[in-house]
Amino acid sequence: MSTGTTKLDVVVSDVVPVNELVTRFHFRRRDGELLPTFSGGAHVVVEMRDGDRTRLNPYSLMGSPLDTREYTISVRRDDVGRGGSLFMHRSVNPGLEMVVSYPVNLFSLDLRAKKHLMLAGGIGITPFMAQTAQLAGSGGNFELHYTCRTASLGTYADVLQERYGRRVRLYHDDRDERIELDRLLSSQPLGTHLYVCGPTGMINWVRERAAALGWPAETVHYEHFAAPQPGLPFDVTLAVSGKTIRVGEQQSLLEAMEAAGVDPPYLCRGGVCGQCETNVVSYDGKFIHNDHWLSEEDHRSGCKIMPCVSRFEGKSLVLER
Repeated sequence: MSTGTTKLDVVVSDVVPVNELVTRFHFRRRDGELLPTFSGGAHVVVEMRDGDRTRLNPYSLMGSPLDTREYTISVRRDDVGRGGSLFMHRSVNPGLEMVVSYPVNLFSLDLRAKKHLMLAGGIGITPFMAQTAQLAGSGGNFELHYTCRTASLGTYADVLQERYGRRVRLYHDDRDERIELDRLLSSQPLGTHLYVCGPTGMINWVRERAAALGWPAETVHYEHFAAPQPGLPFDVTLAVSGKTIRVGEQQSLLEAMEAAGVDPPYLCRGGVCGQCETNVVSYDGKFIHNDHWLSEEDHRSGCKIMPCVSRFEGKSLVLER
């Protein structure tokens, strides 16, 4: 793993099916010691060794930050993805030795807030499992609104309602239940911070309505790890390293660099943290930007790329790596 992502040697202590799409994985340290502390909203990067291929995917920690005997993550199976979730579901069993990164938090609670208003969609519920546990342990004021397709796919909905009662509100798509977002955002007390995690469309909708209703940008927090998308293979010249590499159809540019022995820094591998931001020296073609880090101006300029999630189509690309 790269700069800032120190490794932890762990063993899978339990694997628990949650519903037809989601499975929970428990990790403990191989040496039996406690794991490093973390705060609600943190994630780890899980290293998956699949034959001659190594995948590195970020997953939110969902256990209580007050208990570091183990880390727990939940993985939603994606049958048409690049294979990371399928590897976790099919190949990871209790007793397997794995490697995860130290926790990193890019979606932390702002503890200055007088109230925390949380909106989750689908598997985006996982960081809120840890955040609600942290707030409940410290007497924090929070309210969670969770939307899912059906009751059977409401991951941990029953657990959350049992723990927090009326502070949790559920919405089911198949019952045509919808969050009354404008009313909800307009009725919060001064000093409330807003947190959203879920599908891209939901995050954009919440952020746009919050901005339109006058919420200060610094009080609106969101997390969405973009998954690298497959695409046409392309060649890249790395000017500093003096290497020319090929990025495969199912490979991210960051993965291709790592396979060539180049080690860009990263924290999230999901287009959020900005650590792997790379300057473009020259190009002849077009970029396919999938990150949440660079500005629209950066995207239009063609001067920068986030190799963890973005791709390129064209004749030539030279990067400052």
